[in-house]
Amino acid sequence: MPETRLKVILLRHTPSPEETVAMAAKLCYSPADIVSLKEKIRAKDQRAFVEKLMRMGHMSPIEHASFTFAIEGISRACSHQLVRHRIASYSQQSQRYVSERSGDNDEIFDYIIPPSIKKDRKAREIFERFMVEAQKTYDLLIERLAEKGLKGETANQDARFVLPNAAETKIMVTMNARELLHFFRQRCCYRAQWEIRQMAEEMLRLVKKVAPTIFQKAGPACLYAPCPEGEYTCGKIKEVRRRYKVKD
Repeated sequence: MPETRLKVILLRHTPSPEETVAMAAKLCYSPADIVSLKEKIRAKDQRAFVEKLMRMGHMSPIEHASFTFAIEGISRACSHQLVRHRIASYSQQSQRYVSERSGDNDEIFDYIIPPSIKKDRKAREIFERFMVEAQKTYDLLIERLAEKGLKGETANQDARFVLPNAAETKIMVTMNARELLHFFRQRCCYRAQWEIRQMAEEMLRLVKKVAPTIFQKAGPACLYAPCPEGEYTCGKIKEVRRRYKVKD
């Protein structure tokens, strides 16, 4: 079955991210040399200090902690939203160098089905029928271009124009902690598109394990303040806060 599932892996992160943040902050105000400062920070639990930084809104030191994720099982529609977050690095599987041709097994490209379509039998039939036709059209274009002497990535780069936003993609993302906090405020929101919200929630779950103090209050913008969406609010602020275990 070409339908795929979301998978998010935290590949790498700054070693001891909260110690790194504490050192960056204390360096600004300490006359001590780097080695001495490093030893002092390692010898003491830095949670209280990092919490103080977060309360003060002194955010530049947390930019020194970065996190790299491998993500698969998302649609091109989702990745187009993701790359709008500019303070990040991305490496995405290419539809130019990676062919989506079905080959001899008659399988079609992997794709993502939105829940609203998946739960409606007729809608799903329409959707899946189109995926099959998109694959057939792609294959026919590859064959036709090959007849004209265009092969490999030269053919792929033009035939891919018929592939839909539903096509599955794989991507690596690196963000610093400050940008991640902004990303979570935007994409964990109930008004965010369902797919990128699921991805953001899984990313948040993973970073909380390695930097719990930095991300202890991370999530949608309405957790500790009024909803910033105004008339476009989802109206579910109490439900959101219960989900994140935040007391009203």
